[in-house]
Amino acid sequence: MQENAKRTGIFAGDDPFEIVRNWLAEAEQSELNDPNAIALSTVDADGMPNARMVLLKEIEAEAFVFYTNYGSAKALEIGQAGKAAFVMHWKSLRRQIRVRGVVDIEDGEQADAYYTSRSLPSRLGAWASKQSQPLGSRAELLADVAKITASKGLNPKRPPFWGGYRITPTEIEFWADGQHRLHDRFRWTRSDEGENWQIVRLQP
Repeated sequence: MQENAKRTGIFAGDDPFEIVRNWLAEAEQSELNDPNAIALSTVDADGMPNARMVLLKEIEAEAFVFYTNYGSAKALEIGQAGKAAFVMHWKSLRRQIRVRGVVDIEDGEQADAYYTSRSLPSRLGAWASKQSQPLGSRAELLADVAKITASKGLNPKRPPFWGGYRITPTEIEFWADGQHRLHDRFRWTRSDEGENWQIVRLQP
């Protein structure tokens, strides 16, 4: 609580998800492309790490949600580990957010609603793409899209192999660039969802 009282300005607040929303809203005014991009990290069965950029689509009251193909490399690695991490970095704001937590699948009405909100080409592409699998040529992919378009029509339902992942964090770190590389860092940690957050300032 003592350290909590010292957090002012961009770090102020008792809800880390609200701080994330505020920072993202600022980034939407200054970043040229994809202010909601995150570098998502997973590990495979051998413990080898993997990272790739995906788009964060929802900030819930207690979690973060993105969408992908359930057969993709990231999905398979999440399936075996049940955990993931990501970084959001905004060069224009000179800030970043790091998140680590446990992951579960969003495969219901929420995923349906997001899928429906996408453009038609993106919805058809989700059906056609066997994400992370070898591909002979781009022409082969476009041919698959044409076949899907002919068979699924103009209002395709969400593929059963495509949906969301919800990351419920056990750790969130807020970082802001400081003069002379004396950065400001605050780490929020908890063991389980619903527990009180423990907040500490970290050395730069």
